[in-house]
Amino acid sequence: MRPTSSLSSPRPQSSFEQFFQKLKADVHRQLVEMLDISKISHWPPDRLRREVRALAVRLATESTEMLNEVDRERLVSEVMDEAFGLGPLEGLMNDPTISDILVNGPKTVYIERRGRLQPTDVVFADDAHLMQIIQRIAARVGRRIDEMSPMVDARLPDGSRVNAIVPPLSLDGPVLSIRRFGVRLTCDDLLANQTMTPEMLQLLRAAVEGRVNLMISGGTGAGKTTLLNTLSRFIPADERIVTIEDSAELMLQQPHVIRLETRPPNMEGVGEIKQRELVRNSLRMRPDRIIIGEVRGPEALDMLQAMNTGHEGSLTTIHANDTRDALARLEMMVTMAGFEMPVAVIRNYIATALTLIVHLARLKGGPRKIMRISEIVGLKKRRYLVRDIFGFQQTGVHDGQAVGEFYATGYVPRFVARLRAAGVDLPADLFRARGPQPDSWKTVEAHSDGAAS
Repeated sequence: MRPTSSLSSPRPQSSFEQFFQKLKADVHRQLVEMLDISKISHWPPDRLRREVRALAVRLATESTEMLNEVDRERLVSEVMDEAFGLGPLEGLMNDPTISDILVNGPKTVYIERRGRLQPTDVVFADDAHLMQIIQRIAARVGRRIDEMSPMVDARLPDGSRVNAIVPPLSLDGPVLSIRRFGVRLTCDDLLANQTMTPEMLQLLRAAVEGRVNLMISGGTGAGKTTLLNTLSRFIPADERIVTIEDSAELMLQQPHVIRLETRPPNMEGVGEIKQRELVRNSLRMRPDRIIIGEVRGPEALDMLQAMNTGHEGSLTTIHANDTRDALARLEMMVTMAGFEMPVAVIRNYIATALTLIVHLARLKGGPRKIMRISEIVGLKKRRYLVRDIFGFQQTGVHDGQAVGEFYATGYVPRFVARLRAAGVDLPADLFRARGPQPDSWKTVEAHSDGAAS
């Protein structure tokens, strides 16, 4: 029996959306039942989409008389998304301004745009509909998600990272998070949105070209992978690069790139391949540089060994609240490798391997900033000797957004001489002191008894 109401009669939008989603699910079910998979499996993609769309149009027309032309076209479009895409999320996936899609349940979908979270009017029919989309994503990368395996990390074809968690671990139903990587920000983009200054970019470009080992630190969503992607473009095209990631996100432009990705255990709990094994194996692949998407465990020791044994110019990221915390976390990860080493030995190993630490943060209101670019000079009295080169000082909040100024400390990093020897020259006035001068950078050595100073 068809509903007797019409679109012209007043009704709550949520009520119409519920009706629309149920209608779409019904049309999609009929579509699947009518398709002969044995015949269409060999069709070219273009023909398959044309035939499926024609069938969807017929079913949409026959299913109800209450939809006007606009809503009927929307119904057909969303049925196509159900058949070939990510259902209700497909429109969000096509929006290049969206950086995160957060599905808290079938009726609650948020997005992050330009650093700010916003609710959307996107809805799923029910928990089963959302679960169907999650299972489709997992199946595309050869993984499964159900009550026996209720968590999954996956990667979409555009490079976006997907995490899903379902009952019984998620008490209120399936939850889906998508970190978008479909849009590749350029250096000009990072300068335009004031993530960094031209002077910072000039230094970082020279460091990458001059094969300086570099680590990017920051919190979740600070932009670490985005910056790593951007800086990787300065690696010369004639070098062999090996990338190692838990979930492949890097999109390098060089012609000679070997991409490695970890593997989770199978249903029997075996077959797992961790980052540490990939780092060790990469050393046998004759890499010029090794890029680890994010160091988070005992592979830190193997990464430092690579940096100390002829693989200069390697890059990685690490979750940390600031520069000192990054070094402390790196120390902790090295101890996870299972070797009993004195703290002084670990710190010396880190100080000789790493040269630059770039710390990023996402500030109030969404802006992302390079908060500090620091050189690890060495050790002094068994403490790290760290000198800030550039930074950002927040001065307040205006219209809900953090504001502040970039500064240069006036410190000229020691590796400049090494860059010059490698044929990479930097202008003499690049490091001239300017902007606010926080007192913290001058006393960073004296006030630290922990990992960094």
